[in-house]
Amino acid sequence: MEERYADPIVSNEPASSLVKSASGKRAVGEKGAQFASMVEQRHGGSFSDPIVAGRYFSVVMVLDATIKGMGRMTLEEICVYEVKEGRIVFEQFFF
Repeated sequence: MEERYADPIVSNEPASSLVKSASGKRAVGEKGAQFASMVEQRHGGSFSDPIVAGRYFSVVMVLDATIKGMGRMTLEEICVYEVKEGRIVFEQFFF
């Protein structure tokens, strides 16, 4: 994250997400740490090959995990990223 993300960066989550959208490298890092703390156990997962269009790329992420208070579930999402000057400046997640 330190190497690939720009500051400022904006990270958008759906309204129904367990974690909320964030802006700024520090806040986005904290958002990631918050989500990681909610995961009791990872059972598996995968990322698709990226699809690239201009300065955007997207991947499909699948995570099989046990989430605290929610049990085991499979999370599937499309992750869309915008890159400027070699760094990610925007990310948005759809699930």
